[in-house]
Amino acid sequence: MIGYRLAVAADAALIHALLSEMAEAEGSTIGGGVAALLQHGFGPKPQFRVVLAQEHGVALGFCLFLPEYSSWRGAMGLFVQDIYLSHAARGKGLGRGLLAAALAEAQDWQPQFMALMVKRSNLLAIGFYQTLGFALRDASDPFILEGEGLRALMQP
Repeated sequence: MIGYRLAVAADAALIHALLSEMAEAEGSTIGGGVAALLQHGFGPKPQFRVVLAQEHGVALGFCLFLPEYSSWRGAMGLFVQDIYLSHAARGKGLGRGLLAAALAEAQDWQPQFMALMVKRSNLLAIGFYQTLGFALRDASDPFILEGEGLRALMQP
């Protein structure tokens, strides 16, 4: 039977392995390790939560999410940073199950919306999210500042 549960610190290595599997499937690598997951997700001030999908004790996927505040909506939301299912687990409704489990685990944030990003080229994922009722947030594109640019901005 498939079940969903909130991850605990002891799951950090498993989460890292799933993140690495996800990155490898996209031809990439992840920058953080188990220590970063423990620090940021399971330390004194957790910055994110993770829900795991499991069957008979075997992890099939995960959803890593965090709170998001929308000043335009005047409401709290839930931002899905990463969602991943192993290839063998796809097509069984687990993606919807992970999103529902994340929403249930975030009720203390009183989320009024759920947001995520998907690559424009991932037509299967776009179709899946649209069947759930997701729509384009707006016409803006995400930007990121990191590395030297971020360090320069922090200088007076």
